[in-house]
Amino acid sequence: MNARRRRVLVAGAGVAAAALSVRLARAAASTEPADEAAWSALQAGGVLIMRHAQTEPGVGDPPGFRLDDCATQRNLSPAGRAQAAAVGPALAKRGVRVDRIESSAWCRCMDTARLAFPGAPVHVNAALNSFFEDRRTGPAQTQALRARVLAWRGPGVLVLVTHQVNIGALTGRPVAVGEGVVLRTAGNEIQVVGAVQF
Repeated sequence: MNARRRRVLVAGAGVAAAALSVRLARAAASTEPADEAAWSALQAGGVLIMRHAQTEPGVGDPPGFRLDDCATQRNLSPAGRAQAAAVGPALAKRGVRVDRIESSAWCRCMDTARLAFPGAPVHVNAALNSFFEDRRTGPAQTQALRARVLAWRGPGVLVLVTHQVNIGALTGRPVAVGEGVVLRTAGNEIQVVGAVQF
């Protein structure tokens, strides 16, 4: 190996190491402060869009599932039901006021919402329905969901319970089961403040 090639490889390794250290530093800096920023934003109002709680194993729904029959769908697991039931108390403990709850019509989302906020009305919003099986409806649903978020004026929090595919299309980020993404609006823009976990 000649000296010039050695210098290029060493320089390249240095750049790669520097880039890796920047990514690690950003990741380390974005965990707890970002969570606290998200919780603070919720205390002031805004929108919490969350993925349904943990389900029984599987991807999507069984063939031939029907929205009017929960027995034909992939539903919450016992751990998911416990996870969902922890949402309301966690929000209350942080002083978050929930003013309205909207959900996908899928049973795992409706169950998440009802377990999280027992006794509170849960309103079905078709824009929150999964388009995992039919991506053609995705753009129109995402536009409707975007309009819903931009229209929210509070004063409390709007909770939207939906699916990973919907949250990803709106925010550009993946979410874990039971995780919530905190949104705020600025003019005609939707900003992701951070994520909260339950």
